[in-house]
Amino acid sequence: MKPHGADEPADEHLDVVIVGAGLSGIGAAYRLQTRCPGRSYAVLEARAAVGGTWDLFRYPGVRSDSDMYTLGYVFRPWREGKSLADGDSIRRYIEQTAHEHGIDQHIRFSTKVLAVDWSTISARWTVTIEEGGADGCATRRTLTCNFLYSCAGYYDYDSGHSPDFPGTDSFDGTVVHPQFWPEDLDYTGKRVVVIGSGATAVTLVPAMAEQAEHVTMLQRSPTWISSVPGRDRIADRLRKVLPARAAHRLIRGKNIAFSIGFYQFCRRQPQRARKLLTGLTTRILEDKEAVAEHFTPRYDPWDQRLCAVPDADLFVTVKKGQAEVVTDHIDTFVPEGIRLRSGRVLDADVVVTATGLKLLAFGGITPHVDGRPVRLSEQFVWRGAMITGVPNFAVCIGYTNASWTLRADLSHRLVCKVLNHMDRHGLATAVPEPDQPLAERPLLELTAGYVQRSIDAFPRQGDRSPWLMRQNYLLDILSGMRADLRRDLRVSPRP
Repeated sequence: MKPHGADEPADEHLDVVIVGAGLSGIGAAYRLQTRCPGRSYAVLEARAAVGGTWDLFRYPGVRSDSDMYTLGYVFRPWREGKSLADGDSIRRYIEQTAHEHGIDQHIRFSTKVLAVDWSTISARWTVTIEEGGADGCATRRTLTCNFLYSCAGYYDYDSGHSPDFPGTDSFDGTVVHPQFWPEDLDYTGKRVVVIGSGATAVTLVPAMAEQAEHVTMLQRSPTWISSVPGRDRIADRLRKVLPARAAHRLIRGKNIAFSIGFYQFCRRQPQRARKLLTGLTTRILEDKEAVAEHFTPRYDPWDQRLCAVPDADLFVTVKKGQAEVVTDHIDTFVPEGIRLRSGRVLDADVVVTATGLKLLAFGGITPHVDGRPVRLSEQFVWRGAMITGVPNFAVCIGYTNASWTLRADLSHRLVCKVLNHMDRHGLATAVPEPDQPLAERPLLELTAGYVQRSIDAFPRQGDRSPWLMRQNYLLDILSGMRADLRRDLRVSPRP
């Protein structure tokens, strides 16, 4: 079998191709420019704008669920006041970062990756892309690269998770999914039901309550929700007395330490964590029965990702009577709204199905090696970035218990370290390979439904370092500096 692309001329050759111009892709490009200067690269972005997730999601109140001092880049301090920032501010921050560092000159917009195939003979990736397409005039071509880095995340941008609710066709109102929010949707003075209790739902409810007649958050079971300050007062004080970069380092360090400490507290002492979270919510709502019914999950904190609400906005909205939380199951949609198993009917003009996202491994890219598809579920991830069985390839996977960007930046730096190692030693290929058999563990160890529905399609993590993805930034940054590339990578020299 002749490997695809081994002898076929491509339209262009690059040293590195980065897939995705979101928060991760722009950070990867910055690290590549500064740590591997002189290498040619391109950032391929399927959408027509920078921002990735933050360009896609346009629902009311969309915001980060991690503080911007750690979700933002370490090399470009976050200077705005909000700790949990709105989507427009985050998108603008990414755009400005790309422009300030000249990264925008390397981005190919409206360029979708259709296929990637590694050739052992030429030691190159052939990347098949489709350019344009918005006006129906898409062009398909190929390019080659020495190294491929997927920064497209693990969400399916083309479809969200939408359960098949009975009776939907009989509903007289409007049903929308947050991932595809209609620009012309007017919910002013209307009755809204938001189905779900995750990060999207708890964001939508207080935001829509500002204009809607009434908003109901309908959940099958409660989710752990914690109030956090909308502004970081310590950060504000530090920025007044210190230079921007020095203040940013201190704020970032403080927030990293707090997030790691709170996560470890929840995992090691779940009963005390439950008592703390329910106590804080009771103090705000002043209703023990409501907290017990609607805000006390069966699972322990951080078995699933903890939802953060700035300045207790969800709880305040509920306390004011502008919104309510209902814990029940859907029996069927009816013309006037939703009938629950209890028999109650929730009247609605608009129903928002905040029922979750779909996971999609590496933006839907299935690597091929010499024409054969790689079974990702049979592979292992090394240091959270490179994958067994796939040469010169890396993926960006963030933390589940902290800001995505913290781990993303470690992955960028590791990729640069591998590239420089290959250059110093005249190597053409590098692929991670364990020296002993590994016990399989799921890549993301969360019990959330959106993870459990799709995680079997992803590579595995192992049971020991450097194949184990620890949810601890401090340990990861220390071990990353000591990464033994000679031991863990199987390499071949340039011809």
